[in-house]
Amino acid sequence: MNNTPDQSPLGKSSAYQTQYAPELLFPIPRQQKRDELEIQGTLPFFGLDIWNAYELSWLNMRGKPQVAIATVSAPADSPNIVESKSFKLYLNSFNQTRLAGPEALLALLREDLSNAFGAPVHITLTEPENFGKLKMGELEGLSLDRLDIEIDNYAPAPHLLTANFEEAPVEETLVSNLLKSNCLVTGQPDWGSVQIEYAGPQIDQEGLLRYLIGFREHNEFHEQCVERIFIDILRQCKPSKLAVYARYTRRGGLDINPWRANFSTGRPHNLRGARQ
Repeated sequence: MNNTPDQSPLGKSSAYQTQYAPELLFPIPRQQKRDELEIQGTLPFFGLDIWNAYELSWLNMRGKPQVAIATVSAPADSPNIVESKSFKLYLNSFNQTRLAGPEALLALLREDLSNAFGAPVHITLTEPENFGKLKMGELEGLSLDRLDIEIDNYAPAPHLLTANFEEAPVEETLVSNLLKSNCLVTGQPDWGSVQIEYAGPQIDQEGLLRYLIGFREHNEFHEQCVERIFIDILRQCKPSKLAVYARYTRRGGLDINPWRANFSTGRPHNLRGARQ
């Protein structure tokens, strides 16, 4: 597959199809960006991309609209990501599509999205009678945002990441709500929060916060930003354990929440943050 971001529907006028159209999905190979990070062969992490789709609707067999929230989990070792606008257009193609019920919808979503990502995906639907059971929550950990620092760099700078190799190793979880990057194609801002859980030489917190803020004018997709953060911390600070989890605010009814780890932490909680 030779799809590139500039060929995607991003930044282009799009006709919204309202009848089922799986061909709208636009996969992009992950390896294109991983080559920039010199990731070859066996991945130095495992993980998931957790998508929440809040604008999902279809018709029952009598033509009555139905609604649900879909959660899609794609494995990080799948060969492709799916460009988010194409994902939105695909979901909207169900708007005037008659289906026998939620299970029929799930079957189509599983088949189409597994084909697009190039690996089996896990999908759940939350129907209206269960909306009240959904919970919100913020990322847990020590806030880096408490630090009163001066910033003069707004591009990723791995050299800002340092760790104390002379002292005993630590285990800690650090969080920031100041993550911002920009869409690789359109330059539109993507807002997020990030959690970094690690064990190893203690990471300099001021340097880490400066590094994270450095994504503020950086153009890259959500998944690629999280992998860049993971690789830069791994190479610069050499933790024995590392997990990076980002919760991005939604756009077009979709939020994307990439998680990458090199140790067994258990699947991250899919709790919607206040800004999502």
